[in-house]
Amino acid sequence: MKAYTDLVERVLEHGVKKPNRTGVDAISSFAETYRVDLADGFPLLTTKKMRFRSVILELLWYLRGENHIRWLRDENDCHIWDAWADENGHVGPIYPVLWRRFPYSCYEEVQFEGVGGQFTSDVRTQKECDQVRRVIDEIKVNPNSRRLVVSAWHPGLLDQMALPPCHLMYIFNVANGRLNCHLTQRSGDIALGIPFNLACYTTLTMIIAQQTGLKPGVFAHTIVDAHIYENNVDGLREQIQRPHLPLPKLHIANKDIDELSYDDFELLDYQSHEAIRFEVAV
Repeated sequence: MKAYTDLVERVLEHGVKKPNRTGVDAISSFAETYRVDLADGFPLLTTKKMRFRSVILELLWYLRGENHIRWLRDENDCHIWDAWADENGHVGPIYPVLWRRFPYSCYEEVQFEGVGGQFTSDVRTQKECDQVRRVIDEIKVNPNSRRLVVSAWHPGLLDQMALPPCHLMYIFNVANGRLNCHLTQRSGDIALGIPFNLACYTTLTMIIAQQTGLKPGVFAHTIVDAHIYENNVDGLREQIQRPHLPLPKLHIANKDIDELSYDDFELLDYQSHEAIRFEVAV
């Protein structure tokens, strides 16, 4: 996929070397953006073999609303989040919780009985917002809304998170019967993370388009700190020299978003070059 190859080349050419919390220096570039049209096929990289199963399981885990990885690790033998979980599998209130159970407080008028009769008072209550369901419902009744936002950034909970969200906000937009999605990412590992993010969020866009009677549109992605770890440079240089192969197609069963399982996703005609091993910087 040319958009990804171009991204790699820009960062290698224009990025600057920076230290970071992992201890492995990175070549970093500010505010990189690319976009893909989902009418051209499912954007799963063909210049290296991608772990499609892990992509789908991670997305389904995000949609479960849990603060632990036991469903991923124990029930599905998927270990992509193991490095950030504690010994009990907890990762705190990250993507699944913030997508489906975003916590917030509000004040509500409550009636009380007093000596002099009834009176009302504002009482602070704790609530949760299912942002994904709210967006789906809003698209159905008001597809022209410019408020189709899902946020995974909660400043008050950062200290409880195993890893503060990297892909922190996505916004949907409907035009000409197509559902577009823009993802904002504060930090992105181009060798490992970005290909997963691309496949994950385009799948999510396809799911929500199907739920709302729309066609998938454009996926656009802005990465504020787009970086390549120095120990992954050689692998990426090899990868971008490989010829692109035709993009596959993805078929998704027409089910409610909370009823989907891995077996409901069928990847068709996926061809790729061999895998490249990249190191994870934790």
